[in-house]
Amino acid sequence: MKYVIIGIGAAGMTAAKTLRELAPEDEIVMISVDEKPHSRCMLHKYLSHERNEDGLNFVPSDFFEKNRITQAAGQRVEKLDTEKKQVICDKGFVCSYDKLLIATGAESFIPPVGALRTAPNVFGLRHLSDAKAIDKCAENAQKVVIIGSGLVGLDAAYGLLEQKKDIVIVEMADRILPIQLDETGAAQYQKLFEQAGCQFRLGRRGADTVCNDAGEVTHVVLDDGEKLSCDLVIVAAGVRSAVAGFEDSGLLIDRGIQVNDYLETSVKDVYAAGDVTGLSGIWPNAQKQGKIAAQNMVLGNKYQYEDRFAAKNTINFFGLVSLCVGKLNPEEGDEVIAREAANQYQRAIFTDNKLVGFLQQGDISHDGIYQYLIKNQIDLSDKKDRIFSLSFGDFYGVKENGEYSWT
Repeated sequence: MKYVIIGIGAAGMTAAKTLRELAPEDEIVMISVDEKPHSRCMLHKYLSHERNEDGLNFVPSDFFEKNRITQAAGQRVEKLDTEKKQVICDKGFVCSYDKLLIATGAESFIPPVGALRTAPNVFGLRHLSDAKAIDKCAENAQKVVIIGSGLVGLDAAYGLLEQKKDIVIVEMADRILPIQLDETGAAQYQKLFEQAGCQFRLGRRGADTVCNDAGEVTHVVLDDGEKLSCDLVIVAAGVRSAVAGFEDSGLLIDRGIQVNDYLETSVKDVYAAGDVTGLSGIWPNAQKQGKIAAQNMVLGNKYQYEDRFAAKNTINFFGLVSLCVGKLNPEEGDEVIAREAANQYQRAIFTDNKLVGFLQQGDISHDGIYQYLIKNQIDLSDKKDRIFSLSFGDFYGVKENGEYSWT
């Protein structure tokens, strides 16, 4: 058998490792735009010059050689011919397959505002190639405008602050990290970023750009008319599944490549995992999908992907750590319990006595219990009053014979 994987991110690399374990003698080929595997969660470390390319790699440097995997790096898929079972790339590389896994992830979304999509000094931050391009541009840039204050936008700011850049962050919501944190939690990070030198324009969006003769953006014009001077622009306004090259392949594509419970696409022998499916945007889930897809590619469709819970974010800036699990914004009829101390902020959201959202800022050790409670919809009628001190031990009972039992 010949297995081909497109993409060397969390899903692709986990799948490759699993394939080699299950099919020790079969051929494996990995195709990727990027030269080396890297953790996109650590790209800001590259911008801050704390890590180089090798320091971003999340697998051993000899992974491909040790696992006898052929790597076709620097190749962008131009077409997928599912009838001939061939992957055609932009540099003339053509690769046949028996089973194929698409794990191309997602791409930065650049909105059609002014010259954002065409200017040479405007970048997304999704791949190592993006970080390299930003780093090179930053050599001669001092003023940076970042559009979007989610995790990617703040990561970019965090890294460039280490290079003493002047940074303005534009966010159309009324707070930073609007998907991850409530007003109280977000305010703490905003204060820390401002103390480090960042400026914010909240409740604002980019409306236009001003360019020089070289086509570079020199000002980002906001919807209230303010012009932000800049040498470099980073757009962190969301992502789209990386489906370029697969449009005429027969695959069912909506917001991502559609898969069944076994992670097989609408075309036989073609599987998909990770961000390209639109199922989840978090690293552990992508790894789980990669493993399950690989198992099904080798062993037949025996393993279902069931862990579709993706509402979890862990944040750490300036040593302040936060965890947000489940629902962020309460709805009518929900019950909210919050507790705030000098170094700790906690908030729980209940629907019908079941925990549906949990936010903790400060010490998040031993917080695995809250993800479990939300995922499994445990009735907490008799435990809500001590929600912030629960542990797994609270759900064990003792039988008459002294044996512990999970309740």
